[in-house]
Amino acid sequence: MGYEPGTNECRLLIDTKEQIEGALMNLARLDDTDELRLQLVAIYNQLEALHDERRAKAQELTA
Repeated sequence: MGYEPGTNECRLLIDTKEQIEGALMNLARLDDTDELRLQLVAIYNQLEALHDERRAKAQELTA
C-alpha cells in the first residue's frame, strides 16, 4: 500500500477497509452472498467517506 496514514484514526479506518476488502474477496467465492456483499460495500463506502473527512481535517491542520 502506498498511502501512509496521517493519524491513528486514519490507520484504523485503513485497516478496517482492508479487512472488509478481504471479506468481500472471500464472500465472492461463496454462493448466495450477493446481499451480504452489497451490505459490506455500503459499509466500506461509509468508512471511505469518514476517511475522506479525516484526511481533509489532517490536511487543514498541516496547511
